[in-house]
Amino acid sequence: MSELLDQLNEAQKQAVINTDGPAMVIAGAGSGKTRVLTYRIAYLLQKGVDPFQILALTFTNKAAREMKNRVTSLIGSTEGRNVWMGTFHSIFARILRIEGHFLGYPSNFTIYDTDDSKSLIKNILKDLNLDPKIYVPSVILGRISSAKSSLISAEEYAENPHLINQDVINKRPQTGEVFKAYNARCFKAHAMDFDDLLFNTNLLLRDFPEVLIKYQNKFNYILVDEYQDTNFAQYLIVKKLAASHENICVVGDDAQSIYGFRGANIQNILNFNNDYPDAQTFKLEQNYRSTQVIVEAANCIIANNKEQIQKQVWTENETGTRINVLKATSDTEEGNLIANSIFETRMNQHVPNNHFAILYRTNAQSRAIEEPLRRLNIPYRIYGGLSFYKRKEIKDLLAYFRLVVNNRDDEAFTRIINYPARGIGKTTLDKLQLAAVSQNLSLFEIATQANKYIEGLHSGVLSRLEEFCGMIAGFSRLMHATKAYELGFKIAKSSGLISELSIDQTDEGKSRMQNMEELLNALKDFSEKEQTLFPDEETGELIAGSTERSLDQFMQEIALLTDADSDDKEDNDKVVLMTVHAAKGLEFPYIYIVGLEENLFPSLMAMQTRAEIEEERRLFYVALTRAEKRVTLSYALTRYRWGNMTQNEPSRFLDEIDENFIEQPVRRANTQVPKSPLVKTPLPVPRRNLKKITESNIPTPEGELASISEIQPGIMIVHDRFGKGKVLSIEGTGPNAKATVFFTSVGQKQLLLKFAKLRVCK
Repeated sequence: MSELLDQLNEAQKQAVINTDGPAMVIAGAGSGKTRVLTYRIAYLLQKGVDPFQILALTFTNKAAREMKNRVTSLIGSTEGRNVWMGTFHSIFARILRIEGHFLGYPSNFTIYDTDDSKSLIKNILKDLNLDPKIYVPSVILGRISSAKSSLISAEEYAENPHLINQDVINKRPQTGEVFKAYNARCFKAHAMDFDDLLFNTNLLLRDFPEVLIKYQNKFNYILVDEYQDTNFAQYLIVKKLAASHENICVVGDDAQSIYGFRGANIQNILNFNNDYPDAQTFKLEQNYRSTQVIVEAANCIIANNKEQIQKQVWTENETGTRINVLKATSDTEEGNLIANSIFETRMNQHVPNNHFAILYRTNAQSRAIEEPLRRLNIPYRIYGGLSFYKRKEIKDLLAYFRLVVNNRDDEAFTRIINYPARGIGKTTLDKLQLAAVSQNLSLFEIATQANKYIEGLHSGVLSRLEEFCGMIAGFSRLMHATKAYELGFKIAKSSGLISELSIDQTDEGKSRMQNMEELLNALKDFSEKEQTLFPDEETGELIAGSTERSLDQFMQEIALLTDADSDDKEDNDKVVLMTVHAAKGLEFPYIYIVGLEENLFPSLMAMQTRAEIEEERRLFYVALTRAEKRVTLSYALTRYRWGNMTQNEPSRFLDEIDENFIEQPVRRANTQVPKSPLVKTPLPVPRRNLKKITESNIPTPEGELASISEIQPGIMIVHDRFGKGKVLSIEGTGPNAKATVFFTSVGQKQLLLKFAKLRVCK
């Protein structure tokens, strides 16, 4: 065990070994957050804790797999595989497959993705004769998702005067009716969407005490990654599960809370000590990723936020180059400057393309960047493009798999009933849907006995429906008697999908066939992997063992994959373009952050309250801290928006970086962002003048700059920006020396002395 702990710094070690009782680990950017989680689990296992009693929740399957592999490597056994480790959605789906019968769901329920949900909403709008241009499916789905994340049911939504009034104001008064119909259709189809996985788990724990007690007793230790990103539903589930033992450890960084727009609540981490007054707090402040310049510049930025847990991130890495700020007259010139900079760096320093990442606030900004990259023959890829599992040919085959696993899946039925074409047209499908609604049955059940429920169907149509339903039913009977790959290949061939795709011999057609082949390869790989867990038939408890892996198990696994979990098997030596949100959790040697303009970054849509501005600032902090070696910032004085040329002011965030960390220092305006909280009025936009500072316009305080050795605790000093202050303490030596100083004007600050330019008061 000592060998395990010897690989940690002191702060990490304390976060690992204090396993009993509530604990919060505040992990600064690049400080080894995943390492602490992994070692804490390994430490628990080495202490003799049963792996089945440990619950570890993450936000991506990729993170869970990485942690599980690391744990297995650390402890030198396969016990780590038995830890209940996975995303919130995958773990809760696992619980619902065991306990869902309490809510009326079978264990083979389907999980709808966003496309399935939108398709269902479109059908409901059609049935209710509502205009999809007013009741935009994506908007309605967002409204439903927001309600579920706040644990508001369709029935409660329909009785909430505030929500009803909002819908009336937005000219969508029947949103509540759509919500109720959507829930009813999902339940009839034995389907849940992603939000239902959280909503229904809360229902289970709220309404069935025996289920709550079972899982409270089961999970003696609970670990939560990225706690700052949890929403209300996730927070409540974790709180209930931890209520018995209170051995809960949450890891996160309030400075990287950037998902408020999708329901994440920063108060969950800020108020952790209120929920658990006895909680221990551990701060990981040493950054292993970035240069000192990048770390200190990021500290400058985040220091402007009022709501935060105080910490001082530092690093022993090299000083590094200062941040370069590129001023462009237009977004076109901005793109050219970025492309030229990458080209020069790549040529002069022999840097591969995949060491560069260009980050932007909105996807629309990529166009102005892409064109100059192409002109210079710089290969690039846009991160977060069309996911493998969202390609049409993949969704078609998966729809067959889904209907085989769950015959009541109406969305899957609708997608494949006439693909490949089998002479079952829209008119027939409309009749099937009408009968399904009137009889409260699934489309498959209606189609199986179409002559009973629908009058006037042509004998040829009846024959084709019977043939289709017989084929699907036959596949369903084979599901647990045939390996996943063998059944999957049989479905792809017998359905006609392989023949359909083989007709198109264009490059695009061949690519689609290759994609289908890749999906079947994934199924083959899944079939041959050892199954280490399976449910006990009496209790539903997942226990160790091995069994043949079936198609329904494969569908359970991939239903919860996200874009972040997909493996891009293409040539990866390309410059990466992505939004800042998509970049969270990644790192690159060279980072370019473009479009640093008021109303763009920070966004015009997020400038109405202090909370919104602070989230935008955290977003900029995340962007900066993705960089390992060098950061380049850029802004354009003009940019086209909706066909109109707009004049732009540089972002307020540029003003917040200390000039010592800027290659061409930025002259600060006198106007500062107000410090008092705002509720409804927008923050005033400060005027800026981003001229290069020259020796002639810098106000120079009297006296020579002090050497690092002259700065001692207790002396009074003067800083060019913060004014007079008293040195409270000194940490480190030489170029890594840091001083904690109390300034009469701005309070306590921690300064890296080699950059601070201090003068001793005489």
